[in-house]
Formats: sequence, C-alpha cells, structure tokens
Amino acid sequence: MLTPLQTGAARFSSYLLSRARKVLGSHLFSPCGVPEFCSISTRKLAAHGFGASMAAMVSFPPQRYHYFLVLDFEATCDKPQIHPQEIIEFPILKLNGRTMEIESTFHMYVQPVVHPQLTPFCTELTGIIQAMVDGQPSLQQVLERVDEWMAKEGLLDPNVKSIFVTCGDWDLKVMLPGQCQYLGLPVADYFKQWINLKKAYSFAMGCWPKNGLLDMNKGLSLQHIGRPHSGIDDCKNIANIMKTLAYRGFIFKQTSKPF
Repeated sequence: MLTPLQTGAARFSSYLLSRARKVLGSHLFSPCGVPEFCSISTRKLAAHGFGASMAAMVSFPPQRYHYFLVLDFEATCDKPQIHPQEIIEFPILKLNGRTMEIESTFHMYVQPVVHPQLTPFCTELTGIIQAMVDGQPSLQQVLERVDEWMAKEGLLDPNVKSIFVTCGDWDLKVMLPGQCQYLGLPVADYFKQWINLKKAYSFAMGCWPKNGLLDMNKGLSLQHIGRPHSGIDDCKNIANIMKTLAYRGFIFKQTSKPF
C-alpha cells in the first residue's frame, strides 16, 4: 500500500512531466538526433524552472539498466608480446543509466607478479611507470576491493540492474578470465556479461570503428579526453561516447554471449 507521502510524490512527478510536455510540446518524445537539440531542450526547460535532473529525464530515453560500469584494463605488454599478460590498471566508472552521468569511480593500480618489471614499450604505451605498480595490491586483493566497492555502491542488490561496458571484448572475454585461470582465482558472475561499445557504436552509426575510441570520438565530433591507453582516461572517453549515443536515442543492450 502506498503511503500518503509516496502518493504525493508520484502525483508531483506526474505533474512535473505534464509541465515538461507543455514546455517542449510535440518534441518531448522525438528522438534526440543531435546533441544541439537536447541542449536546446535542456535550456528551454531550465528557463521554465526545471532542474538538471528533470532535463536529463526528458533528454534521455529509458535505458534497460540502472547503471553502466565502464571498465578498461591496462596490462603488461611488449613487442613481441609477453605471456602471460597481467592487469596493471583497474578502473571502473559507475554511470547512471537515467542521466548518463558518472556517479562513482573505482581506480587502482595492480602489482604484476610474473613479469614484475614493466617494459619500456609498456610505459610508453600506457604512461604507467614502475613506481605506479611497485608495492600495489595483487590482482586477488584488487578483485576483493572491487567486490567491496560494488556492495557499497548498491550494485549487488538483485533489484539493481547493472552491466559492464568495455571498448571491445578483450577485457572481460580474454584478459580477466585468462589471468584468473593462470592464478587459480574465481571470476565473479558480474564480470561475465558486458556491452562491447564498438558493437553498440556500429549498431547506432552503421559503421565499424576500426581504430576504437579515436574513430568513435571522430564519428561523433567529440574531443578525445586525456591520454590514449590510460585506463581511467579511456573509461572517461567510453562514458562520453555512451552519453552522446544516448542523447541520440540509442538503447544499450548486452552484446556478450553467455559463458
């Protein structure tokens, strides 16, 4: 049974949406084909006293998930490639599925154990120097902290729908399960389904981004954020691309196949 307070809140939300419809007219549920249109809509709502949260509700179509967990590993590497590769940067951005804004960040560096010394090629590619990984937690310890962060953020609640998002399938199809198998560590179930942003972008735009984030940013006329192959900066670019696609009416769906 709804309490009087809940009933009142529901009526107030309905009233706000009704007002928003009147402000934007027939454009309210039209696809946001370009970011400029959504910006105009947001400014129009603001001029009538609506806050940012209401503007976001109007600008974005409903997504299938409450949260998107944007992830991008960096790992030990060299030419020719070393084996096994080991994760050395583990960033996650918690993206609100309604507003597409970043709500929380998990970011840790990881101590490699098989090849503890980073190669010059790895440092040049990722920007990660030896001092950034020396003395850092092992992958097992970082995975434990990820689980603690997931619980703290309410992401383990069965009523909360969340999914990881990566630029490609490598991070969660190859890198994490491969290193966990090598170390004899279990892989949490929440790492076993994800959205490959390259596939999502190709569905939305009709072309495959051969050069990954660089092509996607270019195709959407977005400025690249930070340093290429920095895990945390790559996550910020992924989040920005997702937000732009959502503005255009794209609904994100799981692309990975069940394990």
